Amino acid sequence: MKTMIMVAAHKKFPMPDKKGYLPVLVGAVKNYRTGIEYQRDDEGENISAKNPNYNELTAVYWAWKNLKDADAIGLVHYRRLFFDTKPYSLNNVLSKPKIEKLLSKYDVILPKKRNYYIESNYSHYIHAHHKEPLDKTREIIVKNYPQYLIAYDKVMKRSKAHMFNMFIMKKNAFESYCSFMFEVLEKLESKIDISNYSVQEARVYGYISELLMDVWLETNAYKYTEVGWGQIGSKHLVKKLLVFINRKFGIGKKQTHF
Repeated sequence: MKTMIMVAAHKKFPMPDKKGYLPVLVGAVKNYRTGIEYQRDDEGENISAKNPNYNELTAVYWAWKNLKDADAIGLVHYRRLFFDTKPYSLNNVLSKPKIEKLLSKYDVILPKKRNYYIESNYSHYIHAHHKEPLDKTREIIVKNYPQYLIAYDKVMKRSKAHMFNMFIMKKNAFESYCSFMFEVLEKLESKIDISNYSVQEARVYGYISELLMDVWLETNAYKYTEVGWGQIGSKHLVKKLLVFINRKFGIGKKQTHF
């Protein structure tokens, strides 16, 4: 099995030195510097220039359009990866033999779900980001993808979801996922105006895509399994907890920057 796990990064970072991992420079049309010998996301058919709004999805799009001979395709991040064991280090990332053993039984490998506990996926999103893009996404699904609506509404009401745009998929599942997700996001681009969004909020299409993962997965009934994931480096947990609480109660809620 030819397995390709992309490791998305916007500049040079330490990378896993294991078979099957491919460092990808996202937003390479702007981020490339001499000495970064990663696969660039601006080669072949690509949306590299959309990286400020699509985040790591520019690597996913590049793989969708250009990795035609891969049997399985995945995405992790330079600091957030799947691991075989603890401690979390580049030496312990999920190995190719383990990946292929899992893919012999499942179509999709995902990180363990994130649980927001005190709020739903929908309420968490609108407390953290602008509400309009998520509501417009539902309108797009109602009009263009009604078969996905039941799963969409269920996912929005839950407190758990597979987040982070991390996955490993067999090729047929990957093709299905990309077709759905990028079509929805392309339609969303024409429905919202992000010209006055802050730099952080302008990454809206990457944020929306995280919630589309389970919508796609459950509608198509692909078999999946969850594996452990971790983050290399400081997580700033206390700071993140305070931001979460503040958002929940409307303190320091995100603002549109004019």
